[in-house]
Amino acid sequence: MKKIKYLTIVSAVALAILSLSSCTNDLNVTPLDTKVSTATATFKNTATPYIEYLAKIYAGFSTGGLQGGDNQLDISGYDGGSQAGYLRPLWNLEELPTDEAMCCWNDNTIQNFHTFSWTPTDIFLNGFYARLYYQITIATSFLQETTDAQLQSRGCSTSLIDSIHTFRAEARFLRALCYDNVLDLFRNGPLVTDSSPIGTPTLPPYATAQQILNYITTELNSCQADLDAPAVGYGPTYGHANKAAAWALLARVYLNANTYLGTNNTQYYDSCLTNCNKVIAAGYKLEPTYQNLFTTDNYKSQEIIFPNIYDGTNLTTWGGLMFLECSMVDSKNQSITNAPGAWGGNRAVPEFVARFTNEETNYTLDQRYSMLYQGFNHPSIDDNTQFEQGTPLLKYVNYSSTGVKSTASFATGAFPILRLGDVYLMYAEAVLRGGAGGDKATALQYINDLRDRAEGSGGFTDLEITSSQLTLPFILEERAREMFAEATRRTDLVRFGDLTSSSYLWQWKGGVKNGTGVDNHYNVYPLPSSDLNANPNLKQNPGYN
Repeated sequence: MKKIKYLTIVSAVALAILSLSSCTNDLNVTPLDTKVSTATATFKNTATPYIEYLAKIYAGFSTGGLQGGDNQLDISGYDGGSQAGYLRPLWNLEELPTDEAMCCWNDNTIQNFHTFSWTPTDIFLNGFYARLYYQITIATSFLQETTDAQLQSRGCSTSLIDSIHTFRAEARFLRALCYDNVLDLFRNGPLVTDSSPIGTPTLPPYATAQQILNYITTELNSCQADLDAPAVGYGPTYGHANKAAAWALLARVYLNANTYLGTNNTQYYDSCLTNCNKVIAAGYKLEPTYQNLFTTDNYKSQEIIFPNIYDGTNLTTWGGLMFLECSMVDSKNQSITNAPGAWGGNRAVPEFVARFTNEETNYTLDQRYSMLYQGFNHPSIDDNTQFEQGTPLLKYVNYSSTGVKSTASFATGAFPILRLGDVYLMYAEAVLRGGAGGDKATALQYINDLRDRAEGSGGFTDLEITSSQLTLPFILEERAREMFAEATRRTDLVRFGDLTSSSYLWQWKGGVKNGTGVDNHYNVYPLPSSDLNANPNLKQNPGYN
């Protein structure tokens, strides 16, 4: 009964869906559609309403509304694809302020991210913040309505209650994932938990970075007992969070914990390694062909631990993979990726291309480098309003691993939120930062496994490195080569102390063509002014008052 195919969320949005009329100023959750029932009235003693509600929580990571194409918006006041979706705004906040990418559009305040001039009223920041707390709130509402006592009072059978325990664990994971985004991007914010009075004027309390980190790790460690065992590759529970997803997310949180807290506690790296080892022992395998991680049929991959799924016909959005494919191409190179549109907006700065060309003489052997389209022949961005300058990042493609092009109107496939390649990189970094539970020889092997894969499946070793080359600066460079355009770069640069530094520059950093250092308060985004005004419990991050 608990085995739900992920794409059931395509149609399962009618009965148990709750939506927010604004951000989460008072957690007053009310239906947007009069035909949508509240949770208390809807939940009964059959599996369907619980499956449908859980499906809606998942769907909120893929589309911005109750229908595909971001229609019937979850959150009023924002565009459901570009501003209050999940992946597209996350990508903008993680990639555009970095040495990987910039955007030539004049779309509201989008260029402020590369110039480090955003403010607490920025619509992209506020929209993503609203999405995170929308997801947190509907997950919390689900958990409040599915306690054992409530299920028993509705006459639910023992087997149904057991299934709902798994649904609850998945909801807790998804809530923790959003809190990880809150912690990483904003450092602090309101804390909504199972005891929060949803649907009343009561305002949630302020939580510090330490409190949010403690909550995330407690939730992820606790919910594992009821999550399904790791499922490698495609199967009945594809797309659902399992134990390995919890381990991988914990590893990410622990790797960044010292950055979040301003501490130097090696025990966090120990915990990172503990969870990396669990993931690696679960049987996930590197995808033999790097490009196949980003095709329409990447559900076949045994590397992806937790995907964000899109279906070009049924589960659609103007954000997500649609954005990642279409914003990288115009009519000149659209055919290379079969993108469903040619929007011509994002491209790489020359310093990113140098991650490959400066590293070694064999960079052309690296399959990852081949995703940087060189056809424009203008790697320098002299005019930051011209898409033809810079280098398009053609990582996400709208065709299958066998070259079959999708004919759907929207992009199809899955974005890998958590994957084994990232776990290998986290393992190596945690070892180099002094963590116990791993060793440098194993770390070197994992890194060389990634580099061998980048060179191809023919047993090549030209890109392998030696133990003396495995250093923290190398890890930062390798993370750029392996993880580019996967919405992790800002986090990496903050962890390494380079995001705002005057000694680590790239074109147009700080609004200057050759780059300039910026104030350290830009390592963290501000809380939205609207929520600060609505909730006096909150405190603004330094530098934004």
